[in-house]
Amino acid sequence: MREVLILKKDLTVKNISMIAILGALGAVLMLFDFPIAIAPSFYKIDIADLPCLIGAFALGPVPALFIQVVKIIIKLLIKPTSTAFVGEMAAFVISSSFCVSAALIYQKDKTKKGAVKALIISSIIMALVASISNYLFIIPAYVNLFHLPLENIIAMGNKIFKLVTDKLSFVLLCVLPFNLIKALIVDIITYFLYKHISVLVK
Repeated sequence: MREVLILKKDLTVKNISMIAILGALGAVLMLFDFPIAIAPSFYKIDIADLPCLIGAFALGPVPALFIQVVKIIIKLLIKPTSTAFVGEMAAFVISSSFCVSAALIYQKDKTKKGAVKALIISSIIMALVASISNYLFIIPAYVNLFHLPLENIIAMGNKIFKLVTDKLSFVLLCVLPFNLIKALIVDIITYFLYKHISVLVK
């Protein structure tokens, strides 16, 4: 009963409209990605979590989760999966941990200081979730589904960092910093845009 009341409170007509708009914007931003030098080129940065973070601060954790759902669905409609849904599933889990945790933290302190705290902590959470997911699920899935030898992935990391010699060091030296940098970029943009956009969202 309590869960139903929470959904009714969070999923008003206005919020559903904003979830759809922010989710669609996130899906479009997913299409604009680019690699960076600290990770193999198949790891690409985008700012698709920006609309979700803004929605998370303005609307709360439940709408933030639904924004991620809408984002992935629309992205698949625009551009079908090329990763047997592994990439999309990973994006959903990692991005949801980012935005939902930011919303939960910000709800307890809706100040500028609280926003900074939420962005920092949620970025660390997201990077940890991404690292664990890569180690346990994402990398093994690519190895098994696409017959890409693990040794080849490690070799790609070794070309960037000579200390990369196995899956764990690959995750710690390539995946973890990659996601921290991605989060930092989104955090900075969110910090400077949120107050201007939140008026429209609310």
